[in-house]
Amino acid sequence: MSIKGFIPQDYLDNHIRLALAEDVGQGDYSSMACIDKTETNHAQIIVKQAGIICGLEIAQRVFEIIDQSLEIEILKQDGDIVLKGDVLMRISGKAISILTAERTALNYIQRLSGIATQTADYVKLIEDTSCRLLDTRKTTPTMRLFEKYAVKTAGAENHRKGLYDMIMLKDNHIDFAGGIKQAIKKTHFFLQQANKNLKIEIEVRDLAELKEVLNEGGVDRIMLDNFTPELLSQAVKLINHRYETESSGGITKETIKEFALTGVDYISVGALTHNIQSLDISLVSDK
Repeated sequence: MSIKGFIPQDYLDNHIRLALAEDVGQGDYSSMACIDKTETNHAQIIVKQAGIICGLEIAQRVFEIIDQSLEIEILKQDGDIVLKGDVLMRISGKAISILTAERTALNYIQRLSGIATQTADYVKLIEDTSCRLLDTRKTTPTMRLFEKYAVKTAGAENHRKGLYDMIMLKDNHIDFAGGIKQAIKKTHFFLQQANKNLKIEIEVRDLAELKEVLNEGGVDRIMLDNFTPELLSQAVKLINHRYETESSGGITKETIKEFALTGVDYISVGALTHNIQSLDISLVSDK
């Protein structure tokens, strides 16, 4: 998979420049103190544990922004399975430039590869069912597009990018609106007035709320929040394919298969992006 088309180039470059400003500040004094500015060297980025790789083009762009004269060779593609010792990238050129870009480049690859690796584990657990895995908005501030790209790279699907590309009526929306019926009616009025065509998803907490939604209609997807597999199975049968169905709430690697087997269309897991371990990846001299 490629980052191109998923993250706009200007957005990508601005994000990288902000990350570099945070790390480099007034200058990489450690490198400048002991390495001649004309000295050149060769380095490679290697994997120190097995996983799914993600973020290579982003790392490449980090090196390019630091120094356009660096020569970069990418040896893997995002989404590839990698093993300990695999070489991901080779970089040649000014030694100071390589070292200045090192940490920022690795930060992107390590975190996104950790997300991709965890996501792939979840996807594999339900691959023989019709259920599809979704991410959530539980992402690192400013990193959402990057983290959702990692999820997509590993074979899952993105839910929504933010509050602007889908209507999601959760419990607090419903309570503040005065109930399920009022929330749905007000939402349709808003969309009509704003001349917007957005899908509507509504969250229900029990079978009684589900029956209210089914009586009212006017939605595209129903999120069944914190249902047990037994209750979820009942709910899916009640809905009977009239609306898309989504299960959420505390679903883990140990329980996801049981939920998927109920016939629910989607399962959303916040842990894909907010509870991960970065992949161990390093830059080393390649003399």
